[in-house]
Amino acid sequence: MWYHTQMKTLYFIRHAKSSWKDAQLSDFDRPLNKRGKADAPLMAKRLKHHSVTPDLILSSPALRAKKTAQIIAKELGIEAITYEPLLYESSFETYVEILRALPPTAQNVLIVAHNPEITYACELLADAIFGNIPTCGIVGLELTVETFQEVGEGCAHVLFFDYPKKHR
Repeated sequence: MWYHTQMKTLYFIRHAKSSWKDAQLSDFDRPLNKRGKADAPLMAKRLKHHSVTPDLILSSPALRAKKTAQIIAKELGIEAITYEPLLYESSFETYVEILRALPPTAQNVLIVAHNPEITYACELLADAIFGNIPTCGIVGLELTVETFQEVGEGCAHVLFFDYPKKHR
């Protein structure tokens, strides 16, 4: 169910599949692999097809998340991405802090980050069970509160859950 309302919406995207080929690279510096480079544009097109237009894109600065965010932003025609260091190796409490600090003018926010934190955040915000959001998976949540400052457990409901394997 991909629909839009006047409520605030959050789109959580787990970074696309990354490469483990170079054992010398730190976790932070791992690039996207071939599948990741194919999945990110696919999922960006899915967002565009459903007229998802975020006011703000927040991304972990880790290379695989950064590249995923850049591919999605380009497809959606969005120029600015805010790289939020707290989205790398984070916690639900940190997600809540980040969300509560969003500008009041933001309506639709897209967040590109990592597991397991992104799965936990979606589960706690929506009181839902995803188990594991796969790489490049997207969860759309509609907030049931008026402002981002009110964000907390159970403050949202699931609009959709989409991921690349659904389309292969």
